[in-house]
Amino acid sequence: MPDKTAQPPGRDAGAASAPADRPSGRRPERPAAGRGGGRARQIARRREARAGLAFVAPMLLLFLVFRFGPTLGGFFLSLTDYRLNGEWSFVGAENYTRLMQDDLFWESLGVTALYTAVFVPLTVLLSLGTAVLLHRTVWARGFFRGVFFLPYVTSVVLAAVIWKWIYDLEDGLLNEALGALSIGPVDFLGSENLVLPAIAVTSAWKGFGYSMLILLAGLQAIPQQVVEAATIDGANAWQRFRWVTLPLLRPILFFVLVIEAIQAFQVFDAMYVMTSGGPVRASYSLVYFLYDSGFKFFDFGYASAIGIVLFVVVLVFSLIQRRLIGREAD
Repeated sequence: MPDKTAQPPGRDAGAASAPADRPSGRRPERPAAGRGGGRARQIARRREARAGLAFVAPMLLLFLVFRFGPTLGGFFLSLTDYRLNGEWSFVGAENYTRLMQDDLFWESLGVTALYTAVFVPLTVLLSLGTAVLLHRTVWARGFFRGVFFLPYVTSVVLAAVIWKWIYDLEDGLLNEALGALSIGPVDFLGSENLVLPAIAVTSAWKGFGYSMLILLAGLQAIPQQVVEAATIDGANAWQRFRWVTLPLLRPILFFVLVIEAIQAFQVFDAMYVMTSGGPVRASYSLVYFLYDSGFKFFDFGYASAIGIVLFVVVLVFSLIQRRLIGREAD
């Protein structure tokens, strides 16, 4: 007779398999290979960091030796009364005290600030406008890019000589053109009110090509989908530029403003060639004052103090730009 207590084979199999399918409630252990993989990634990152440091080490060494080192040397020299024969004595902050009481220092600082206020907006607007035109131009873009960049690679002295002839009162090209319109002649380099704008135009023509290429690269990096979305929403060309292009271009604009401001505060070559600091020191910049103090009167400690003050002024100006523009760019 069959055993009534025996269970069907199918039921026994299901009952036996049920506890195995039910989750146990315990977290599965992390495989040992996973822990090893994380450690391997850390080792790989360290190797990449060491490799990167090895690549930048030569340039870092050159920066420390030829940039940071002379800065420290200049600061120490500004605390001394260094003479041409190599003799020196420590004078502390005497050079800085003398500098703060020197009317010529404040006059040259004012000339530099006024020149910067003219040069920087002029150069940035010229660079941005040219970059926008080249960005929209398809035909011969490379040719025009090279033409606009060409003045940047020319000599500053050569550019100053050319523009000095253009501004010439009697035989200058600009006065010839103004004479054809029954205007002038205008003494651009002999007028206290016109000399700084004239030199700023020369420097802007000479150096706008570098900033133009940087801004052009920034324009080309803007996603085209964003501009197309603004166009679909009904924005015109100016609205797209004002509310789409400029905000996305803000980090590049901050960089351009900083480098152009630093270049403006260090202006010397164009003023030396075109006006020799005149007329009546209307183009006598802070670097020109440094040059005269160090290489005309051989007051090297005083000239070093001027350089340190110029460094601080440029640093403060850059930090102000960072606060006004750079933080929003981030």
